[in-house]
Amino acid sequence: MTICSVNEISKMFGGNKIFENLSFEINEGDRVGLVGRNGTGKTSLFKLMAGYEAVDEGQIHFKKGTKIGYLPQIPEFPQGFTARDVLNLAFKDVKVIEEELRKLEREMGSEKPGGQMERILEKYGLLQERFAFLGGYEMEANIASIVNGLQINALVEQDFLQLSGGEKTKVCLGYLLLQKPDLLLLDEPTNHLDIGAVEWLEQYLNDYAGTIIIISHDRYFLDEVVTRILDLEDGEITLYHHNYSGFVKEKEERLLVEFQAYQEQQKKIKKMKEAIKRLKEWANRANPPNEGLHKRARNMERALERMDKLKRPVLERKKMNLQLDAADRSGKEVLMIKDGRKAFPDKVLFEDLQLQVQYLDRAAIIGENGTGKSTIIKVLLGDLPLDGGEAKIGSNVKIGYLSQHHVYHDSNASLIDVFRDEVSVTEGDARHILAKFLFYGHSVFRKVGSLSGGERMRLRLAQLMHQDVNVLILDEPTNHLDIDSREVLEDTLEDFEGTILAVSHDRYFLNKLFDKTYCLKNRKLHFFDGGYEWAKKKLQEMSENEDQVKEVKQQKPVLESKPVKKEEIKIDPAEIEKKLEEVEGELAKIQNQMLAETDLDLLQTLYERQQEKEAEKEALYSQWEEVI
Repeated sequence: MTICSVNEISKMFGGNKIFENLSFEINEGDRVGLVGRNGTGKTSLFKLMAGYEAVDEGQIHFKKGTKIGYLPQIPEFPQGFTARDVLNLAFKDVKVIEEELRKLEREMGSEKPGGQMERILEKYGLLQERFAFLGGYEMEANIASIVNGLQINALVEQDFLQLSGGEKTKVCLGYLLLQKPDLLLLDEPTNHLDIGAVEWLEQYLNDYAGTIIIISHDRYFLDEVVTRILDLEDGEITLYHHNYSGFVKEKEERLLVEFQAYQEQQKKIKKMKEAIKRLKEWANRANPPNEGLHKRARNMERALERMDKLKRPVLERKKMNLQLDAADRSGKEVLMIKDGRKAFPDKVLFEDLQLQVQYLDRAAIIGENGTGKSTIIKVLLGDLPLDGGEAKIGSNVKIGYLSQHHVYHDSNASLIDVFRDEVSVTEGDARHILAKFLFYGHSVFRKVGSLSGGERMRLRLAQLMHQDVNVLILDEPTNHLDIDSREVLEDTLEDFEGTILAVSHDRYFLNKLFDKTYCLKNRKLHFFDGGYEWAKKKLQEMSENEDQVKEVKQQKPVLESKPVKKEEIKIDPAEIEKKLEEVEGELAKIQNQMLAETDLDLLQTLYERQQEKEAEKEALYSQWEEVI
């Protein structure tokens, strides 16, 4: 059944028509990805669907009673509200009923006339049913699930107004998910989330009972969640019945078919125009002029005018033109941290940290938000000192750094002046270079303070591409870039003949470019000689082994040290034999684990467990000899 129908809508913004005659339908239970370049109107379309803005023409219809969930910006909350208070607002109706139930419980605790007590009990029963229907009994469990999944445990008791923009976004995403609307509109939901939280969100959305439409530039996320793609391009929208990877393939095939049809029609139009021209020439040469030929020419002209002309498909759209040439090669050892330790007054970020990046390495650092990934970058750049250990930069290393939070000293400076502050070229050359990064005409004189996140990243890339570097240090380089720009960046980095160290949560980006992975977890930096998928697999194995060791530690046997007299033993020999078989089976399992384990701490724990089981086996053999 259709939950949303968009019928020939049009929208103007700032004198420009974003789209017109846009039509599509969304069915209940659909998982839809809305894609398109930055500036095509995806967010504007969401605002129209959510009712935050009105359409200029056309209509948007929803199934009766549909509850829409959309977070266009950070909502306002009262002073003193904690993050938990914000999450609790998702259950405000439930909270009202809960307070009424508590009030009725207090009344039931006092003496009341029989008839009045019956009315109280009846009202209590009805409210309790309503409370259960609205999920009141699962309220705390649902909040805990969202808090743990989005990894905002440390934020829930903090003042909401004191949180950073990214932290507020994560809390408000949790608030939106807890409301469980029928139609969920998510605009870049993976922004500010680390890989663990994104993977949790994927699972949550796959299990979600309602309908979901997602705007995202995260290709891996789209592949995991959506089954249909709406492609918004040039003011038109096209539906594809695939996830993102399937959409890319079908769109390419469709464009080729459309281009062939366009070429065939152009050939036909050319032939008709030539025929019209010949007919007119023949008609005029006749003496007297041949009216029949003129009539045939006019009929062909009218047929040509009535023809539904096909638009020429755009096979190659304008993209950033990146070309990154490495400077003179660096030495073999490029970046190194040995026995690194960094702590702040409230916590230790990492200790005993070992990192070694060599010439031509493609190394990535992954980990949860707040674990210290960006701190490692700052240590390597010399912006932060270590509290212990040492950090070194190799010989002839020329670093180009791309930060996810680039701050301009003068927000009123023009884009072209900021570019020329770091790249010594004439104004004409600067305009030519910036045009390759999609800054055209007078846009180069815009104030940098007015640039969007994506425009800031493009400007920084333009500066980086024209500097003398042989090592790139990238901190979330794909943030704010649309999919086309990400693909151009990936292709450029692939061809870069230097060394790259990157911090990223973009799994598609990680899988495509990096063959060495560092994971910062539990204050330790773990190294994996492989890409993200390999590292993820090994991390899961490590986690399973840690769980097994915890179980081993919890199940340590208590051996009886008191001498046992033969007459006190009442255990049947068959029971002792059964226990011996169990102990020997556990010993065999521990020995297999020890053969496969490489972590010294886990090996030590397993060895201790083996010794305990051996002692238990000896004790059981002694008992068995005494009772036989």
